Amino acid sequence: MSTPLIIAIVIGIILVLMYNSLVSKKNQVENIFASIDTQLKKRYDLIPNLVASVGKYMEHEKSILQEVTKLRAEANKPNISDEEKIHLDAKVTSALGSIMVAVENYPELKANENVMHLQRSLNEVEEQISAARRAYNQAVTDYNNAIEMIPTNFMASAMSYTRKEVFEIPDTQRQNVNVKELFNS
Repeated sequence: MSTPLIIAIVIGIILVLMYNSLVSKKNQVENIFASIDTQLKKRYDLIPNLVASVGKYMEHEKSILQEVTKLRAEANKPNISDEEKIHLDAKVTSALGSIMVAVENYPELKANENVMHLQRSLNEVEEQISAARRAYNQAVTDYNNAIEMIPTNFMASAMSYTRKEVFEIPDTQRQNVNVKELFNS
């Protein structure tokens, strides 16, 4: 076997390995995002029950409930991009947090068995979403590293692969909880 033929075979094997690695990382990101989508659907299915259960008690927080309902409707639209889903998830997370804080101001609502069940269900779904976000962010980081590092960046560019967005914590959730304000309300 001639030396140029051996070099061509080695280069071909390297290109195939790089191509397969990039496709594997892209598919991993899509697979994990699909699991997040499933968890988000579970959460969005719980929202109408939550709004119906707390709506009659929380007349003063009607705007929060309307905001959650509006965000849910936006999230359930067909053909929204992954980036839009990520942004809507952050908004829904914040709005649901506001509802749960507001529930604390209504003792009869806090003691309602339906609301307690919905809170437990939402907490469970939120924990599953959180775990799926971590897995997704790790897969996206691996993918983004692969499409930016040499030599796979050349092949990723030829395949039109672009950076993916990770789930980030909204600024409102990064702030420390003001315990004094929480107990004075």
